Amino acid sequence: MEITQASIFDLSALRKLENESFGKDAWPLLDLIAVLTFPEVIRLKAVEDGQLVGFVAGDPRPRDGWGWVATIAVDPRYRRQGIGRALLQACESKLGVPKVRLTVRISNHDAITMYQKEGYIMTEIWDHYYNDGEDGMVMEKEL
Repeated sequence: MEITQASIFDLSALRKLENESFGKDAWPLLDLIAVLTFPEVIRLKAVEDGQLVGFVAGDPRPRDGWGWVATIAVDPRYRRQGIGRALLQACESKLGVPKVRLTVRISNHDAITMYQKEGYIMTEIWDHYYNDGEDGMVMEKEL
């Protein structure tokens, strides 16, 4: 597995990954185009056998002293192999800020466990954050 910079040329593969990973919560096409083209966004992909199998995007906010992991996804066929953790760590290292935040569904126990193992702690709950009304857990890590 290799982690490299993602680009607009990954749009089709990223759209497929978003839909497989998030279903009704998948980002719309315009948001995917934005995350692949806005210059300040950190965008990394995990590639296995020439295929995109994971993606992470980070939004550095140096004036605020923190960054945001905007999305992270791993192809369901490649989960539990350390790809998500590797993408998260690579994104953190490129953000260039002292703190990182992210939001996760409160029912996504596997992701929450991974984030906790990586040093993230819960800071708040956002009520009805997701499209279906499920709450989102905001987590933060000091780098």
